[in-house]
Amino acid sequence: MQRHLISAADLTRDDAILILDTAEEMARVADRPIKKLPTLRGRTVVNLFFEDSTRTRISFEAAEKRLSADVINFTAKGSSVSKGESLKDTAQTLEAMGVDAVVIRHSASGAPYRLATSGWIDAHVVNAGDGTHQHPTQALLDAFTMRRRLVGRDAGLGKDLDGRRITLVGDILHSRVARSNVDLLHTLGAEVTLVAPPTLLPVGVETWPCEVSYDLDSTLTKSDAVMLLRVQRERMNAAFFPTEREYSRRYGLDGDRMARMPDHAIVMHPGPMVRGMEITAEVADSDRCTVVEQVTNGVSIRMAVLYLLLGGNEPAVTHARTTEEK
Repeated sequence: MQRHLISAADLTRDDAILILDTAEEMARVADRPIKKLPTLRGRTVVNLFFEDSTRTRISFEAAEKRLSADVINFTAKGSSVSKGESLKDTAQTLEAMGVDAVVIRHSASGAPYRLATSGWIDAHVVNAGDGTHQHPTQALLDAFTMRRRLVGRDAGLGKDLDGRRITLVGDILHSRVARSNVDLLHTLGAEVTLVAPPTLLPVGVETWPCEVSYDLDSTLTKSDAVMLLRVQRERMNAAFFPTEREYSRRYGLDGDRMARMPDHAIVMHPGPMVRGMEITAEVADSDRCTVVEQVTNGVSIRMAVLYLLLGGNEPAVTHARTTEEK
């Protein structure tokens, strides 16, 4: 593993499979009565969130605590950031406290990279989402969920997603999840197709390692997994489509459309879902929808990332079993 996790594009196939396999071992900890490992005892991890979040922040915190790390939660609201303190000053304050890792979410694309390469802080940096740029642990947990469902929990160990066909639908333009997934899924050998209105596709998307389509119905019958993305109105400064009803009619997934998918195909969503727009309640509550599994798998993936960055010199399975025997 590298020193930091800033972008899914930085991961090689071996890096990604190591994280996925380690997460599989971490998932076994969740099945135990005491869901803790002593791996990061004595290490301090700061969750540095300049942007609102529920799932990601709680998921990282749960992962850190299950690895026995000391956790500090930092939010911009109510801190000196609201008084004008810069990222540099905040980083130097954390450095003075002797933190070992910083999990950062920021509205500005590139902030985690800046923190990791600036020399302001000598800690491992994990990107928990930066602007419209990257969200690598989300892509990892999505790939982990796909591998479990499409290949198998045990059968998937050591394997990638070679030949699997994944469709991402919705607001590609403003989505860091889409960018991260395209990068990681391509690395893992999957064939990715983006489906969106032309107005919700970024400039230069033709250079991405994926196909682009404007027609959802034509891609459903050949998809192993369909991931719906939320329309991010908070990042929009113009009208990108006529009406919500029109968007839902063209790009929303309902029961009829789901029925056209192959029997083994799954429906995914990074959350939060807007029911009735990109996904109907019927689809969201079906057995084929993996939204709740993705939340569960997110803790295992983030445990694996922190374990490998901060302490994983031996295989996770050996450490977990030795601890359990004691």
